[in-house]
Amino acid sequence: MKKIFETDRLILREFNLDDTAFIIELLNSEGWIKYIGDRNVKKEEQAKNYLINGPLKSYQANGFGLWLVALKENLSPIGMCGLVKRENLENIDIGFAFLSSYSGQGYALESAKATLHFALEILKQDRIVAITLPGNLSSIRLLEKCGLKFEEEFKKDNEVLMLFGINKELPGN
Repeated sequence: MKKIFETDRLILREFNLDDTAFIIELLNSEGWIKYIGDRNVKKEEQAKNYLINGPLKSYQANGFGLWLVALKENLSPIGMCGLVKRENLENIDIGFAFLSSYSGQGYALESAKATLHFALEILKQDRIVAITLPGNLSSIRLLEKCGLKFEEEFKKDNEVLMLFGINKELPGN
């Protein structure tokens, strides 16, 4: 288990192939299906392929990726949060998803703020972006609480998406 960082209540660590049951649960949750889309990950083998070709591949290629978010008190996985390098975006993108039973408790905000700090201060990125569907009001609110500002709407695969961004504050600005 490679821990990336921890917050007051959470540990963010790299995914591994032992996380398949959690991946199946998260990727088939109502919020994931509604706002991210059905990835057709229903069985252990599909979950392994998702991990191998997604987060694990990104760790190797980029040195970062989507990380598992677990409660510090008992190490129970509750969601994912991390950084993604998408082909269609110039900058690194922050992404997050949590099981609905853990929503409204500040976990997503806590992990997203820590992830942004990691990206801007540790990885020395000058800018981070995020994309979301216009109807995903909880994600929009979370992005705004983290300091990201709405920049534009764009179409990808016949779907309208909202682009948010934050620039690292440079000394003297």
